[in-house]
Amino acid sequence: MKKHLISQLALSAGLAFIAFAAQADDVQGSAKAGAGKVWLCTGCHSIPDYRADYPLVYRVPMIGGQNAGYIAVALSEYKKGERKHPTMRAIAGSLSDQDMADIGEYYAAQTSSSPINPLK
Repeated sequence: MKKHLISQLALSAGLAFIAFAAQADDVQGSAKAGAGKVWLCTGCHSIPDYRADYPLVYRVPMIGGQNAGYIAVALSEYKKGERKHPTMRAIAGSLSDQDMADIGEYYAAQTSSSPINPLK
């Protein structure tokens, strides 16, 4: 059972790496451009310990400092319906691949002392 779980984790990590690499090859993001595109994100993701209550109670993660490729891939998965949160799916549905890459770079550049968005 443990070997099976380890194999699944390794496979998942490998697929995630491939997805990040594929995203990076297609579009180059810009943190500066992303700064003008995150206005809707901050409504939930900048509130410490925020919990969304539709359709279920869901802890909204702080995404500052997260890997840019991960954010872009996650947004793409929401857009395609592979991830199921309805609000995120609606927001991601309005984003282009360039928007997703820019937003990913913006949040990847954030640290706890970032003056751009101190409430990541």
